[in-house]
Amino acid sequence: MKKLDWYILRNYLSTFVFMVGLILLISMIFDVSEKIEDFTRNNASFKEIVFDYYVSFAVFYGNQFSALMLFLSVIFFTSRLANKTEIVAILSSGVSFNRFLYPYFIGATIITILSLYFNNYLVPQQNDVLIDFSDKYIEKSGNVRYKNIHRKVGEDSYVFFESLNPEKGIGYHFSLEKFNGSSLEYKMMSDFIRYDSIKGSWKVENYMIRHINEDGERIIKGTFLDTVFNFKPNDLVSRKNLVETMTYPELNAFIEKEAFRGAENMNFYYIEKHKRFSLSFAAYILTLLGVTLSFRKKRGGIGANLATGMGLVMIYIFFMQISTTFATKGNLEPFVAVWIPNFTFGLISLILYRRAIR
Repeated sequence: MKKLDWYILRNYLSTFVFMVGLILLISMIFDVSEKIEDFTRNNASFKEIVFDYYVSFAVFYGNQFSALMLFLSVIFFTSRLANKTEIVAILSSGVSFNRFLYPYFIGATIITILSLYFNNYLVPQQNDVLIDFSDKYIEKSGNVRYKNIHRKVGEDSYVFFESLNPEKGIGYHFSLEKFNGSSLEYKMMSDFIRYDSIKGSWKVENYMIRHINEDGERIIKGTFLDTVFNFKPNDLVSRKNLVETMTYPELNAFIEKEAFRGAENMNFYYIEKHKRFSLSFAAYILTLLGVTLSFRKKRGGIGANLATGMGLVMIYIFFMQISTTFATKGNLEPFVAVWIPNFTFGLISLILYRRAIR
């Protein structure tokens, strides 16, 4: 790399870090003003607030904003070079536009690699800390109940809960069905069921069991029954933000497990999996788009380019929301939904690139 490359790369990365730091600082100020009452009311210590909550907050939101802040950083830095006519001097000296892009893409590669690590390993670990802190001092989620839960818990076994509180391990109007092929051979029904975490067993109240075979049907009723099932309360429900606490290998294992159980919201998990890669590789697309939008000196200067960039950022976010909504609520494939914004903006980038090299 030559001095010019180091100059562009250094400014590229420093502008990006400044932009991310600025948006995080603003976000933290608003968040503190909103959450200060929760912190004081629930006696959160200063150490927990700073090192548990806000360090995790910075890692999570810094990573979330990274691609978009990178785009604005590229526009800002490149527009500044263009306004000083430095780009004209560089290209007039015999440097091709492709060679001019070289340090930009080195910077995009560095950020992509870091983003892949953050998305798949560091951010999930910090999210676990963030969610634990929120549950303890902000949201108080211990009384959350899940309604009408259907799950596959074995090769031919299914459970149903009309209501389940996984934190307390209690459920209402429970049933367990076992099939032999398409024929029902066993069914247990209960008004109330409680999980004993110490023994690892379930206490069933007011139950009825039906055994069905070729000879007929046998019914057993009782008031109390202590039994063991091959599932725990937390196996039956999954808060959507739970997947945000899983590293990539854990997420793959979780998806395989949930698919076996017949979970209803599988598309959400696939979207989370694909999004971890699409947002990282967006650095290349947004870098090329940012340079091709701002490498020429224009009337209005940096302000006009940043305004254009902000408009495109809004379109990108809106596009991502629409496509993921179609995936979670409709029939659009999660992979396609997550990558559509990148493919679309990539095509726009290539069109602008072709115009730039003429």
